[in-house]
Amino acid sequence: AGTSSAFAPAQQSGAFVVRNEIATAATPPRSPSTSSTSAAVAPLRMGLVSAVTKSVQRIGLPATAAIAATAVAGTAGVKFVLDRPSRKYEDGSVAREYDAWTQDGILEYYWGEHIHLGYYTKEEMERGYKKKDFIEAKYDFVDEMMKLGGIGPEEDGGAKVLDVGCGVGGTSRYLAKKLGPDADVTGITLSPNQVKRATELAVEQGVPNAKFTVMNALEMDFPDDTFDVVWACESGEHMPDKVAYINEMMRVLKPGGKFVMACWCQRDDRDRPFDRKDERDLKFLYEEWTHPYFVSIDKFKDIIDDTNLMNPVTTADWVDETIASWRHSIWVGVYDPRGFIFKPNKYLKCVRDAYCLERMHRAFRRGLMQYGMFAATKKEKGGGAGEEEEEDEAVV
Repeated sequence: AGTSSAFAPAQQSGAFVVRNEIATAATPPRSPSTSSTSAAVAPLRMGLVSAVTKSVQRIGLPATAAIAATAVAGTAGVKFVLDRPSRKYEDGSVAREYDAWTQDGILEYYWGEHIHLGYYTKEEMERGYKKKDFIEAKYDFVDEMMKLGGIGPEEDGGAKVLDVGCGVGGTSRYLAKKLGPDADVTGITLSPNQVKRATELAVEQGVPNAKFTVMNALEMDFPDDTFDVVWACESGEHMPDKVAYINEMMRVLKPGGKFVMACWCQRDDRDRPFDRKDERDLKFLYEEWTHPYFVSIDKFKDIIDDTNLMNPVTTADWVDETIASWRHSIWVGVYDPRGFIFKPNKYLKCVRDAYCLERMHRAFRRGLMQYGMFAATKKEKGGGAGEEEEEDEAVV
């Protein structure tokens, strides 16, 4: 995927995890700067341990049983705390969290320039996903997304490209390099720290045709019909108004322009309603990583169709191609703890992120979540009548 030039430290904080999932991570090292949540864990854990120990002593169980019971109680107490989401969506929370993730540098250390999942072929999965370079998988994802959208240097060498939710600009710079010097790529994000870091990396890498700005994707400043390509990779999850999100992207896309989007989605509950476990799991996934809510692939397609601006939409679920990313992200932190080990005030946050990564993996594996992919072109003005007679949907 041509990754050699793009390995650079990136942000967020998703990389620390431990074997046996949460059990080993249950007691992060203490330090004077440990967060208030960590302080809340200690008395809860100690209270459970004390109660179990007294009960064991009272009924005369052997010491080994007492130790085992104590360990179970301690782990249960920590799990109880980790199951309570800590970053619920609210006004300003997305910018605040991404500013913090950018500043602490942990995500950039592990994920490189791209804050999105990677792409793993069937053959790579059969060989073992951990044999693939974790960051290379992200560049492979971008290449596959370009193919889905029909985007390439021959046809889009002079294109104006919008990257909606650009992070630290990894994809923006990659597209600017792949499409050539005549292309012009603009990345937008709510995070000033991300804009600063994205711009720094563009200068360091000599990519003058990629620029970045702070802008709300739901109220973009661009005129109608500005961009030849609108690209959105894992930004829709954070949007509180999915209809406005789609409408704005369709508005700024030129007639004949290309739209391609990747987004975490939840399954469609119209045929099979969510049960209590589904609702509980979704609530955690919403509120731990500041997501207002998810929608299904079919719902996003309906929203795109309802604009009446687009030709038939191609959709796909890339859960098989991306699911390895969740646990692979955990293992890179296990194999190389240097990204967080000297930042004890981030230990609890890292444990929380590791726990959420595992919860995400399980939700995608059991079909509660989908990895939605979307591609379409915008109708030419005055030429859409015949196109509406085409097949209503293409599914990859």
